[in-house]
Amino acid sequence: MKKILLIPVVHRNEKRLLVKFDYDSKLIAIIKKVEGATWSKTHRSWYVDDSPEKIREVVNVYKGLAEVDVSIAYERIPFLRDRTPLQKSKSDIVPDIIKKSVILKNESLKPEREPLPKPQRKSGIVSMDIIDERKIILKFPFARVHVAKMKTLPCYFWDKDKKLWRFPYTAAIKSEIENYFERFGFEVESNFIKTKSKELKEKKNYSNDRKLPDEYMEMLKMKRYSSNTIHTYKSAFSDFINYYQTKELDKITEKEIRNYLLYLVEKRKVSASFQNQVINAIKFYYEKVLKLEKLPYIYIDRPFKEETLPTVLSEEETQKLINSIVNLKHKSIILTIYSAGLRISELINLKIKDIDSGRKAVIIKGAKGKKDRNSLLSEKLLLYLRRYYREFKPKKWLFEGQKGEQYSESSIQHIFRRACTEAKIMKKATVHTLRHSFATHLLERGTDLRYIQELLGHGSSKTTEIYTHITHKGMDQVKSPLDHLNI
Repeated sequence: MKKILLIPVVHRNEKRLLVKFDYDSKLIAIIKKVEGATWSKTHRSWYVDDSPEKIREVVNVYKGLAEVDVSIAYERIPFLRDRTPLQKSKSDIVPDIIKKSVILKNESLKPEREPLPKPQRKSGIVSMDIIDERKIILKFPFARVHVAKMKTLPCYFWDKDKKLWRFPYTAAIKSEIENYFERFGFEVESNFIKTKSKELKEKKNYSNDRKLPDEYMEMLKMKRYSSNTIHTYKSAFSDFINYYQTKELDKITEKEIRNYLLYLVEKRKVSASFQNQVINAIKFYYEKVLKLEKLPYIYIDRPFKEETLPTVLSEEETQKLINSIVNLKHKSIILTIYSAGLRISELINLKIKDIDSGRKAVIIKGAKGKKDRNSLLSEKLLLYLRRYYREFKPKKWLFEGQKGEQYSESSIQHIFRRACTEAKIMKKATVHTLRHSFATHLLERGTDLRYIQELLGHGSSKTTEIYTHITHKGMDQVKSPLDHLNI
């Protein structure tokens, strides 16, 4: 029988009750019928109002289908805790508590019993390390109740090898962890740790109250820049104009622009790629909006580009990663990205009609640089997509979220990270690593570089040539000179 957890949380400053269960289309269809039931992307769970009436309703709608575990929300369920009798009726559903779980069954009401004992408080130590005020490392004595609570916190990560939990550091998450374990009688040891290996970045000491010029936004839209580019330019240029909050924009000199860039490099420790984005955002305003092409603004120096090689998974690692995914929808998403060498944004924008089974092609519309292209449609992927379509029946987008909207990037990233953990892949990999792996594996199997360039949608062959520095094809025939010495 399926298990459902009822977990009290504070969501959007309101008391809510998460209805947590493993993916099951029947259980989802039922919770959708509960009035007020809503999907939370933050908690990756359905939730309802935290009230005895709503708990009773959830318990009743799953009668005979699921075992409802109320051990976490135990104190909030008076009709179970106090065992107050319900109205006598043969059709009434009487919850019977066995090991703090609710088993639903039809039976005649029994005489009023003594109140059930409250859960025992346990003493112990919870270790919470706060690293550079950026992330929280948490260790606590194992209990199923505590694990379920941790999974309600945003962006949680369980490290199986090191047996610890990781969370992004915020005062709210820290406070919620401390308050939760203190209720169980645990002593929470908080240790603030600063790593010496990383240079501390200076936080900006100015606000972003100054608004962007209307003509700046209008020009970005008229040039038909992508939504991602517009967001990047807005953020970068907004920071720049607020650095010089009291100066008229057309009065800012070339030297002042250079001083701002120097501040970003020396104080804020930004990367070379971010520095380039800032330069592009500033140049766009002075050259495209104010039409100052002949002034020295166009001679802003650019940083040297960092020549780093992308991370690539071997074919064995890729196979382990894919095989670790059980959920059909999640596996289909990862297979599609790897099989066609897609960017995450291209996967999200795929529509059902973009899968051309006749020509064995995946059609990518409006990709980076507003370019369309075709990529490979694997026969194995096609079998998975047909199974996925029969079960999930998407209407517009190939991969849809809970309410028919586009699948979110964060959800795909979470699927990938969890798969890496399950497959015990220790490399610093991201979803984009699958695209790099696609290109590298094609090259290692003898595919011409020109074809790989077309499949990836690269405008220049120089971009594709980076994979020649990663591939091990032929390197196994080259021996170190040390192997020829008699030592």
